[in-house]
Amino acid sequence: MGTHVIKMPDIGEGIAEVELVEWHVQPGDAVVEDQVLADVMTDKATVEIPSPVKGQVVSLGGKVGDVMAVGTELIRLEVEGAGNVAAAAAPAPARKAESAKPVESAGPAAPTPEPPPAPKPSPPAAPAPAEAPTSAVPPAAVAPRAPGEKPIASPAVRRRAWELGIELQFVPGSGNAGRILHEDLDAYLARRGTAAPVSAHLVERHDEQQVQVIGLRRRIAQKMQEAKRRIPHFTYVEEIDVTELEELRARLNERHAQARGRLTLLPLLARAIVLALREHPQVNARFDDDAGVVTRYGAVHLGVATQTDGGLMVPVLRHAEARDPWACAAEILRLAEAARSGRAAREELTGSTITITSLGPLGGIVTTPVINYPEVAIVGVGRIVERPVIRDGLVVARRLMNLSSSFDHRVVDGADGAYFVQAVRSLLESPALLFVE
Repeated sequence: MGTHVIKMPDIGEGIAEVELVEWHVQPGDAVVEDQVLADVMTDKATVEIPSPVKGQVVSLGGKVGDVMAVGTELIRLEVEGAGNVAAAAAPAPARKAESAKPVESAGPAAPTPEPPPAPKPSPPAAPAPAEAPTSAVPPAAVAPRAPGEKPIASPAVRRRAWELGIELQFVPGSGNAGRILHEDLDAYLARRGTAAPVSAHLVERHDEQQVQVIGLRRRIAQKMQEAKRRIPHFTYVEEIDVTELEELRARLNERHAQARGRLTLLPLLARAIVLALREHPQVNARFDDDAGVVTRYGAVHLGVATQTDGGLMVPVLRHAEARDPWACAAEILRLAEAARSGRAAREELTGSTITITSLGPLGGIVTTPVINYPEVAIVGVGRIVERPVIRDGLVVARRLMNLSSSFDHRVVDGADGAYFVQAVRSLLESPALLFVE
């Protein structure tokens, strides 16, 4: 048997270190070739690390949350054959044999000491006292159960606890297997030293939970901290009447949904942003503040903020300027599914030039979205609500939506940001212009 060490591989694109986000094996597990050993993360992209050999796990090179440099030891396996690591020198058998031989001496042998006399048998111990009934165990000596552990109690005890406003989760039980008795409720009330609350829901809680910030959550925290530290944000909010837009979208879906797919609001908004950026190219840019260079892009690589189980990710709709609304809708759907399933490639999560974020029905009235550094603008979409509006002297129902857009004030002046949002507004309120070049 030999030892095979698997080191953190070079994932490419100049990446020097990655974060270990999940182990799929533990010491003692048998692994086969190409079996996934661990997941690592870099720039919001999760990469699986497979095993190149068959063997048994001896040790792991880190714990979840560790940031590991490329080339450091990831895992150590025991394999058939020599492996790729020289085995540690074992003690020579000959030396063991020598140590087992008696040491010869030139002088007379010392007399063999007599064995010490056997100890006299001690008198039989007195019988142990009978075990006290479990109910006599002081309740305070029993540790409260772990969060999520179901307390054991009879229906009568549960009913009395409910009437007293006591949460059984925090009552130590002194009965068999930790069963909570009536005496335990009395002791709990005595220790608390206060009268029972009027409501069963008004109970003090003292549980705590510590959540380690690792993986995607750590990347999000670092990204947001960097964006707020480096970018002087200003946010511009405008109300948009999307009544005609929603009516047009409904007609398009009725006619083309089966052949071309359904349209949501996002692809139409993406089209409006593409057209507005032609007049305001300073908004479609990235600012390298270390070099003092602003790069304006002709291509619109639209980041679409997507909520996943692990946190917020921003897959990139590339070349939105070259896609019609249906092509945008299909690509947005594909990217969202890839992000939520963890299958999004690294190139699908980087390189955006402007970002759109939407909370859908949770959009609220106003948001202050954080710019996706090093971009200089982000467009936030609110929810659509129906409200009364005065038009031509009459009160009519209209569908309204707010856009909350943030800009980098070092690059985009307040007037430029307002002009850009007003251009988007004009296109959305006259949606036929979205299909006119």
